[in-house]
Parts: sequence; structure tokens; C-alpha cells
Amino acid sequence: MNANNVMMILSALLLSPLLFGVINRVKAMFAGRKGSPLLQTYFDIAKLMKKGMVYGNTTSLMFQLGPVFVLVSVLLALLMVPFGPIAAPLSFQGDFILLAYLLGVSRFFTVLSALDTGSAFEGMGASREVQFAAMGEPTFMLGALLLAIHTGEMSLSGMVREIQFDVLSPATAAVVLLVAAWMMLLLTENSRIPVDDPNTHLELTMIHEVMVLDTGGPLMGIVTYASGIKLWIFSALIANLLVPTLSAGASAQAGIFVGIVLLIAVAVGVIESIMGRVRLRQIPKVLVGTTALVATALIMTLAG
Repeated sequence: MNANNVMMILSALLLSPLLFGVINRVKAMFAGRKGSPLLQTYFDIAKLMKKGMVYGNTTSLMFQLGPVFVLVSVLLALLMVPFGPIAAPLSFQGDFILLAYLLGVSRFFTVLSALDTGSAFEGMGASREVQFAAMGEPTFMLGALLLAIHTGEMSLSGMVREIQFDVLSPATAAVVLLVAAWMMLLLTENSRIPVDDPNTHLELTMIHEVMVLDTGGPLMGIVTYASGIKLWIFSALIANLLVPTLSAGASAQAGIFVGIVLLIAVAVGVIESIMGRVRLRQIPKVLVGTTALVATALIMTLAG
């Protein structure tokens, strides 16, 4: 791991909670409000870490360790994500498969912690989380396959390094479709509108948030921070598809990369401000449509 890797990892660790602040500020601007401070998530995490712990009578050690396992999983996944021209600290052939598995492991422990509470509501949210996640995973894997065919590389860092853009070429159009599909995947995996609403308090329509209803104190602080890291990972995956289009040095591209990640957070805020949450029964159609979008891009790449 070189100095550039350390710098970008530290940037992700320090700036990931800021993404929530950017999203909330954009939504407040659309609503004509001042909104909470950009650093509000940092304050919330610090406040939660100072609170005491309260556990239900039905919970076991799994409930306490679940958020820790979630955080460790997303941190390991972060090490496999390249930062524009800067290769990932952990890069090897087929690393995108392990990345998908690590994100799946974080989801597994979130679900396991929810089920450990014995709550019917949290069990309902866990069921929805697993169902929609299973329908969203093909979007990521087909997208990685598309990049592998497009670049001839089998590692994420190699894919980002070899992405080529030719105006009006089928390959460029396929990458554009992949950006749109992965943007929808970001909204799904991070429980954002139109798939989920992180601010809802109606249990019957909640997906992710219902799984942490019994989580509080430092454990909730860990969950919140892990959610920020996960949002950064998916934003970085999309940013990696855009950075190679710029003709600049490695240092400049690294700065541009962070800027694009923040712009993606702005885009999420705009989407949540202009769209409503779709009905639960319509979410599978949205996810199948996203997979179809990547499949179309893959066909275009093979045909080109």
C-alpha cells in the first residue's frame, strides 16, 4: 500500500458520513428549507457513541456483534475499490467477486441481527432486504462482466485503467447505460428513494430501517458509519466509470474523483427530491428493469 492508497482510504473514512449531509442539504434546498448542517451525521455518530446500551430480553451476543461484523465487512470491501487512477490497495484477478461477497456478508449480519431481536417487524424488513438484494445482485455482476469484456481485465483496478471512450461507439453507450443501472443499484443497496425511504417511520413500508429499530447507542453509531462507507463504495464504483474520461494527472484525477463522489451524493439528493417512493410490489419490476438495462449494455458490447 503506497502513499496514494493511504490518502484515498483516509479520504473515504473521513468523508463518507459527509455524503449524508450533502444529500440532506440538497433535499432541504428543494423543499425551501435551510436544512441541517453538512456535518450533522458526524455529530449524530459522536452523540450515539457516548450513549449507553439497552438490549432486549430476546437478544443474544449476535445482536451485539452484528454491527461490528457489518463495519468490518464494508471496510474490507472498501480496500478493493480503486480510486480513479489510484489502484485499489487489494487488487487481484476476480476481486469484484469477493467485493460482491463482502457486501453480501454485511447484509447477512444486518439481517441476522434483526432476526435475533425476535421482532415480527424486523423479521419482515429482513425478508424484504434479502429479496430485493437478490434481485439487485445481477445488476452488479453483469456490469462487472461488461467491464471485463470491454477492457480485457479481470480486476476492478485493471478495468478502470483500461476503460476506453470513443464518441458514438457502442462501447461508450454501454458504459453510459451501466452508469445509469449502477446508479439505481446505489439507491437500492443504500435504502434510498425511490426504493426505500431512510426517514420513514411507517413500519409497514420500511425495508432497511426497520431492521435497526431495536439498535441504539454505540451500535447505532457503528451502523450509521458503516452505511456511510457503503454509500461511498457504490458512489466510487460509479465515479470510476467517469474519471477515465478526463485528461489530467494522477493527483488531479484523484481530487476530481472525490469531487465526482460528492456530485453523486448531490444527484441522489436531487432524485429523492423530484421522485416519490414506489410501492413495494413495484420494486421488483424496477430491479428487473435495471438488470435488463445492464443486459442490453452487455449485448451492445458483445455486438460491437
